[in-house]
Amino acid sequence: MSKAAFIGLGAMGSHMAANLLKAGHEVTVCDRASDAVKKLADIGAKTAASAREAAEGNDFVLTMVRDDEISRKVWLDETTGALADMKPGAVAIECSTITPAWARELGSAISNAGTAMLEAPVSGSTPQAETAKLVFLVGGSEETLKHAEPLLKSMSSSVQHAGPVGAGALAKLITNALMGVQLTAIAEMIGMLKRQGVDPKQVLDAVAATPLWSAHLTSDTESMLSGNFESHFPIKYLAKDLGYTVKTAGGDASVPTVSAVRGVVQKAITENLGELNMTAVVKLFEKESIVSV
Repeated sequence: MSKAAFIGLGAMGSHMAANLLKAGHEVTVCDRASDAVKKLADIGAKTAASAREAAEGNDFVLTMVRDDEISRKVWLDETTGALADMKPGAVAIECSTITPAWARELGSAISNAGTAMLEAPVSGSTPQAETAKLVFLVGGSEETLKHAEPLLKSMSSSVQHAGPVGAGALAKLITNALMGVQLTAIAEMIGMLKRQGVDPKQVLDAVAATPLWSAHLTSDTESMLSGNFESHFPIKYLAKDLGYTVKTAGGDASVPTVSAVRGVVQKAITENLGELNMTAVVKLFEKESIVSV
């Protein structure tokens, strides 16, 4: 088994690191949240005080952080960054949702340091992270992916090669853009059905029998109809990802549909829903009184 560092132990990263441990890998963890570090130390992880310390001596260094800015600091900070102490032949694996532009810039920095890189953002949220059922959307060379694939499979049900560095980020942004479009559409339809005075579940169960439906819509609809907004993927993170998509596409005019969805999600944040699960956007469409059929 491999020696791996895992930096970033939020809702996703903590489960991913735990699955590496369960698979028999030797894992060093690092995060500012001491409770997350302790939980993994209690099940066998080594601990490090910085990304640089975590990276030292490991075959793989994985990060799962919030955005481009934190990713840059974790990898490239001159004092504490992971890249400064990666050993020759080690592989850097960036699992965060970042922009393709930053992925390529990071890839160049890592290559110039004589180290290989994969970007491996994931499709799935905390339930999939916990049960090792994530889908990795990988950017990087086939050779590097072949080397890292056994490690990635410890945390996933599928590893998909999207192309060179940058393609993984693009695949992830497209995935989340499609998710956002479907999410807001079904939220709007639930609002419409309630205003029409019918049972939303019965109508949507009928729609679910058509080829247009998906498993993701089933879980989103269940959350919206039950009012269970336990945060697997907060609205504020969806807003960030949609913003990255608009930026990558070249602005609002290039992706008007995604831009409109981003506007809905931003409105949810102004209504103090940002910390709730993304399905809480349905609250924006449940305020109108029921109209007659």
